[in-house]
Amino acid sequence: MQTGTAALLSKLWVLTLEIPEILKKYRTIAVVGLSRDGTKYSNLVSRFMQGEGYRIIPISPVADELLGEKVYRSLAEIPGSVDIVDVFRPGEEALEIMKQAVAKGAKVVWLQEGIVNDDASKYAKDNGVEFVQDRCIMKEYVKWKEEDKHGS
Repeated sequence: MQTGTAALLSKLWVLTLEIPEILKKYRTIAVVGLSRDGTKYSNLVSRFMQGEGYRIIPISPVADELLGEKVYRSLAEIPGSVDIVDVFRPGEEALEIMKQAVAKGAKVVWLQEGIVNDDASKYAKDNGVEFVQDRCIMKEYVKWKEEDKHGS
């Protein structure tokens, strides 16, 4: 049985890969809850990641195009596969989104900073999906690049 920091981390992430490995390996991100509002965090983070060379696939019920990309209403509507499902929705919705991501064949489900769902974490583990919660993908990307630049 894990205790202390290891136990806490196992509740936050279900990972066989480290976060930098995820960011290196996977380049297509479906963003659930991408806002049209350019000042909203989901939009800022998605634009940043797009600017760093990631393909962003917006999932939203209220737009037809965001960030120059066609918008889909659900993960199931996306043709082809996605690598990462980045979630900007309330924690209560995370388990359902996780189930959709597993059905879609996503490799990683990432719940943004402030979003936590232990049932989604368990579902990820039971289905072999990499899982991160309560972390910002943009902040983790910046941290990885800074560490990479300094040879850490």
